[in-house]
Amino acid sequence: MLFNPERMAYSVLAEICEPPPSVDYLAWAKQNIEFSERITDHPGKYNEDLVPFFSEILRALSPEDPCNIVSLAKSAQIGGTICANIFTLGSLDMAPGDFLYVHPTEENASRWSKTKLMPLVREMPAVAKLFSQNSRDASNSVLYKERIDGRGAIQAAGANSPAGLSMISPRKQVQDDLAKWQMNEAGDPEAQADSRSKAFFNAKVFKISTPMVEPGCKITANYREGTQESYHVPCPHKECGGLQELRWENMRDHLDPEHPEKAHFVCIHCGGEIHEHHREWMVLPRNGAKWVAKYPERARRHRSFRVWMAYSPFERWENLAREWLSLQAGGPEKRDNGSGAEQTFFNDWLGLAYEADNKAVDWEVLRDRGEEQGFRRGVIPAEALVLVLGLDVQGDRVEWLLVGYGRNRYRAVIDHGVIDNRAGSHLPGYKEHSGHISEPEVRAALDKLLQREWTDDLGRKRLADRLAIDGNAYTDDVWNWVRKHPKSRVIMVRGGNTEAAPPIVQTKEYDKRGKPKKQKWSSRFFTFNASAFKLRLYRDYKKSDPERAGYIRFARGFGDDFYQQATSEARVPEKTRSGHTRYVWKLLDGRRNEIIDMLNQSLAGAYRWGVPYWTDEEWDAIADRLGRIEAPQQGDLEDQLNRVEVKTETPAETTATEASSRLAAALARAERARQRNNR
Repeated sequence: MLFNPERMAYSVLAEICEPPPSVDYLAWAKQNIEFSERITDHPGKYNEDLVPFFSEILRALSPEDPCNIVSLAKSAQIGGTICANIFTLGSLDMAPGDFLYVHPTEENASRWSKTKLMPLVREMPAVAKLFSQNSRDASNSVLYKERIDGRGAIQAAGANSPAGLSMISPRKQVQDDLAKWQMNEAGDPEAQADSRSKAFFNAKVFKISTPMVEPGCKITANYREGTQESYHVPCPHKECGGLQELRWENMRDHLDPEHPEKAHFVCIHCGGEIHEHHREWMVLPRNGAKWVAKYPERARRHRSFRVWMAYSPFERWENLAREWLSLQAGGPEKRDNGSGAEQTFFNDWLGLAYEADNKAVDWEVLRDRGEEQGFRRGVIPAEALVLVLGLDVQGDRVEWLLVGYGRNRYRAVIDHGVIDNRAGSHLPGYKEHSGHISEPEVRAALDKLLQREWTDDLGRKRLADRLAIDGNAYTDDVWNWVRKHPKSRVIMVRGGNTEAAPPIVQTKEYDKRGKPKKQKWSSRFFTFNASAFKLRLYRDYKKSDPERAGYIRFARGFGDDFYQQATSEARVPEKTRSGHTRYVWKLLDGRRNEIIDMLNQSLAGAYRWGVPYWTDEEWDAIADRLGRIEAPQQGDLEDQLNRVEVKTETPAETTATEASSRLAAALARAERARQRNNR
């Protein structure tokens, strides 16, 4: 009775053969997660009724569901990160093992760990006890957190770092913000991350993101490869109750522009109106709401879901309607990712990829429109309230383009010129030179361009308000000219190759350890999102109605080559060495692209100034300031005849004399500064 070897053997065998406890992420979340006001606007215990559409996604992530991949395409700010964190921390608690959490960059991964993961860990006793709280512990770094008992760890990594993706072989992983992942030096980061879990037959990979630009959007591609499940809700009218998916087109087609607060859907079965106060009831599974798969036969391997703002309790339908109506009316542009308010609406509000215009309109169409609807070249149209010069630096010349900006994202292409090896040919002692920006004659011509005045349609003389010059290829030479001018008026810019980047950010260089290097030009050099700017440009090219937001107006007389350059690139698929497809901008055969570059450089200068974000009041202030500039007075014929004998300067000559004096003074100051630097 006290010692039974046979019983002990059976007891050990039973313990070994007993199935592991069920992994129920939803039940775990309800029991363990309690949000504070610092984390969310809805503090308290995890409430399934608040986001009931996540419950089935959490079930798909459990071991009981046979699928290996779960994808979620979603609107912004509807709680997707919370769903991913439940999967992460629940796995470390209930089914310990190595876990990989991948963000677009290591910087994003660090920010997630500090602002999302650790606050949640500290507020959950069941999870806090699993990890060391000692910041000096090697197992508790920002990107790596190991369980105290060594049975599992969370490795946070950036898709831009192949080394970070190869550090562990996890059974489970999250690929967050997947649509923003870019190719790294080893190829496609999604393929690299997927390969880390292929050794496990029961692996779970959770791919989650707000869509971006299509074609080429990774989360959209994953949604299409899976079951394509959409959330169906019952009609709230008792006599109907028919299930249906909430589609944006259903709401859009019934909007009243005068009353966005009345935004609603219409039941596809009975025609009854579905208003926002019905949402809380109809999204609950106990009332009949459920996920419906378009391709249920794919569920064994890949379940894919899409949920958008209309289902979320975190945003009102009225705001959704107002955002759309504002977009259609061309209201002030919201802060976006650089490719326009329209893309932001589709991505962040509807949870849909934005269909990009990969190819511009034919250059002949653009040219003919410019000749028919254009204005006199070099004369500023009334709608152009601010002027920004974009400059492209080549090895043998500097080209410039003057662009005017106005309300409703209006652009006017006013004038274009080239500073080449003829610059300074009118000066005494001129010698043939290369036309490079390092040449004194070219710099003098640039100084003169900065002081040049253009006439508007009321006869007023105006300088360019800002100048944005290409600093990518000849950075030091460009900097040596830029630094002599006020930073409030002259900046250096370059195009970036990351589609998901902000419109414009300060340019940084890094040392071998990945730390930012302090450069002499750091405060005046900016990188803009070239791909997003081109998408916007090509979309705006298609607008022939001057009243549409983003309309571009061209001066007459630019010529065929100008418009060929303005449409010289296309966004095309390209196969990588690993066999995956990515989308890149390619220059068409036999074309040049300086005009596209200068349009983007000018827009970067406008962004740096904040032009796309100006309110109507700020535009009014600019218009008032311009209204105080007096135009030259033109007398009648008798006055002109009486002036023939008078040897006085005309207003234009006076302006030219003043400009020459200012230029001479500026050159003198520059020469004195150069001498001081030499000393």
